[in-house]
Amino acid sequence: MSGTPAEVTQILHDWSAGDGSAPERLIPLVYDELRRLAQSYLQQERTDHTLQATALVHEAYLRLVDQTRVSINSRAHFFGVAAHLMRQILVDHARAHGAQKRGGAADRLALDEARFEPEHQAGDLLALDEALVSLAQIDERKSKVVEMRFFGGLAEKEIAVVLDVSEKTVARDWQVAKLWLYRELSEESN
Repeated sequence: MSGTPAEVTQILHDWSAGDGSAPERLIPLVYDELRRLAQSYLQQERTDHTLQATALVHEAYLRLVDQTRVSINSRAHFFGVAAHLMRQILVDHARAHGAQKRGGAADRLALDEARFEPEHQAGDLLALDEALVSLAQIDERKSKVVEMRFFGGLAEKEIAVVLDVSEKTVARDWQVAKLWLYRELSEESN
């Protein structure tokens, strides 16, 4: 079952207004898309990864509904928040499994494709996360653009809506952030 953007947005508005039944109404409308995103991340993670797509979606959902104040104003914004939560969960999972601080293949991150390459190890994810934290200290919007595109699979148009900027601004931010991350990850892997 998949809801229209208008249906999802209305439920998100209801949730923000305090409607306790909104999360239950929302999950059937977004679950399949969240699961597809989670599957694509996990298929491209290391082969011995123990986290399953369903568990990743459920953990992200639980973290979302556990928040005391929810203020998500659109479908695109919801998937941006979900992308952030999935990133946190994957990074936490990688750290918990004793991943090396730096992966030797950090320069193989395929930011153009906005997905992990199959040979990536947990160290690559940790290196990317650390680089995104550094980027956020310099330019939070560029960091959010990368997060929404890389982890959330959002298109430039959707990111523009979430960040309330033009698509051209998102495209510029994406290009600059890719260059910055490439340089940062290349330097750290040497």
